[in-house]
Amino acid sequence: MALDLLKHDVNANPNQTLVQQPSDEILGRIGSLETRLARTSREVDAAQAVRYRVFVEEMKAQLPPEAMRLRRDIDTFDAICDHLLVIDRAIEGEIEDQIVGTYRLLRHQVAMSHGGFYSASEFEIEPLLARHPDKQFMELGRSCVLPAYRTKRTVELLWQGNWAYALKHGMAAMFGCASFPGIHPEEHALALSFLQHNVSAKGEWAVAARPDLRREMDLVPPEGIDTRKALAAMPPLIKGYLRLGAMIGDGAVVDAAFNTTDVLVVLPISAISNRYINYYGADAGRFAS
Repeated sequence: MALDLLKHDVNANPNQTLVQQPSDEILGRIGSLETRLARTSREVDAAQAVRYRVFVEEMKAQLPPEAMRLRRDIDTFDAICDHLLVIDRAIEGEIEDQIVGTYRLLRHQVAMSHGGFYSASEFEIEPLLARHPDKQFMELGRSCVLPAYRTKRTVELLWQGNWAYALKHGMAAMFGCASFPGIHPEEHALALSFLQHNVSAKGEWAVAARPDLRREMDLVPPEGIDTRKALAAMPPLIKGYLRLGAMIGDGAVVDAAFNTTDVLVVLPISAISNRYINYYGADAGRFAS
C-alpha cells in the first residue's frame, strides 16, 4: 500500500524501540506458516527489508538515497505501529530470515498521540473521524508478501491477524490506502470507475482525496462498465477488501515515488460479511493455535 513521501523519512532509525512491546501470542497458524506481531526491533527491520524487496525491487518505487543504501523501506511511522508478520518456520535460519509477509497496523489512540494517521497526507481523514467520535479506527498499511508466498493461506493468515488484532483492541473500523500499479489512473479507467459507481463510501463513512492531490475515478459511464472485466482488472488486495464488505473513498491519488495510484479503503467492522466472520470465527479462533 503506497503512501506519500512522509513515509520515507530516512532520519527514522529502523532499529529504534517500539512504542509498546507486543505479546508473544501467536495469532494464527496454517502448516509451517504462522502470524503474530513483531516482538523486537530486529524483526521490524526484517519486515522493512521485505517491504524494500517488494516495493523497490519489484514495483520500482524510488526511495530517498539513504533508504536505498540501507535497502530498507523505513519511515517515522514504523516506531508507533504494530507490525503483523507471516513467518515460515520451514525456512532454515534466524527468525529474520523466515518473515515472508507483513502488514503495518496503527491504532486510533496511538495515531492521535503522535500526529495522526499517515494516510491523512493523501486523503481527508479528519471529517470521517469527527463523524464517529465514539468509535476507534485502525489503519492498515504496507501490505506486503514475497512472490512465492502469494497464496490463499498466506492471505488467510494476514486477515486472521488483522481480525484478531481488531477484536483485541475494540476497533470499530479499518481503513487504509490500497494501490493500483503505475501513475496513470487512465490505465485503470474501468476498475476505478466500477469502484466509484458501485462501492463508493457515502453518508457517515464518506471520505475524499485531498483536493490538491485528487484524481478523478469516474472515467467510464456506468452503462459502459462490464463488471466481470472490471473485477478482473483489479489488484487482488482490493478485490479481497471488497469481498469483506469494504467501501472506497471518493477520488484517487497518484504516488509518484511509489509508482502507484492510490484509493482509500474503508471497512466498518459492522459491514464485514457474515460469511467471513463465520469463517475466521467471531472470536478470531479459526486458525488460532
